[in-house]
Amino acid sequence: MARLLVVHHSPTASVRRLTDAVVAGTRDDAIERVEVVVRHALEADADDVLAADGYLLGTPANFGYMSGALKHFFDTIFLQAGGALADDGAAASPGSGGRRPYGLWVHGRYDTTGAVRSVQSIVGALGWSQSAAVLEVLGDVGDDDLAAAYELGATLAALVGG
Repeated sequence: MARLLVVHHSPTASVRRLTDAVVAGTRDDAIERVEVVVRHALEADADDVLAADGYLLGTPANFGYMSGALKHFFDTIFLQAGGALADDGAAASPGSGGRRPYGLWVHGRYDTTGAVRSVQSIVGALGWSQSAAVLEVLGDVGDDDLAAAYELGATLAALVGG
């Protein structure tokens, strides 16, 4: 059975609503043969990453960056999960984590650009493959945002499940 790892930091009601919708999408009745593992960013570890066939990542945008909790997750798992950097700090050819699909959702009050860029630079060095458009939500979370979050979860689960 394929495994999809959902790693999130959901400190606000808005981010929690998006997270709940993403997770609900991963468990859509039409999707079979996928085990969904949900971990808070401060609880996920390299074993979780290595056991997964794909990833969903969620974070608020904090001061133009991903949350500290998601950054801690990446700092903790990076080398064990096959992350690689060239001498100049750019992404190098990844090791064991290469080409697994991932999706990302980010919530911000005013801007999500820096948070998205920071996550993408790290997953690039892990060699993961962006497999759905990034869900960027600004301000209040509406029904359309929740539907898009559900779709993001369902899309990644369906990809991982084959």
